[in-house]
Amino acid sequence: MSDSTFEAFRRAEALVSNGRPLDALRELRPVLDAEPDLPSVVQLAGRAYLNSAQFRRAEEAFSRLIEMDPSDHYSLFALGKTLQRQGRFSEAITKLRLAVAMSPLPEYQEALGEVSARLALGRGDAQAGN
Repeated sequence: MSDSTFEAFRRAEALVSNGRPLDALRELRPVLDAEPDLPSVVQLAGRAYLNSAQFRRAEEAFSRLIEMDPSDHYSLFALGKTLQRQGRFSEAITKLRLAVAMSPLPEYQEALGEVSARLALGRGDAQAGN
């Protein structure tokens, strides 16, 4: 990664952290062009997509990361959250269970609990549009 690409990556990272995912994606574009297969770049893009409600793109990014490294618990968690936000709870619960099994972080457990409760209440995938 060149110095200018690295600087753009760091700016995009700061923008995502500051709740400005669309600005981050603009900053990240040349980085994605230069380093499309670098996991840290794909993950940052996935986070920006998720935070800007570009769920299909987020799903693609996190799925790619899991293909690269099936033990990436954060990407499993983020993919689960992406599926949850799309109302695809039965798919989300599988990813979230795996993430919790790999690393029982409170944030992961909370997301799993939310999806489990949604499915238990019968307000799962069939009601996603409501």
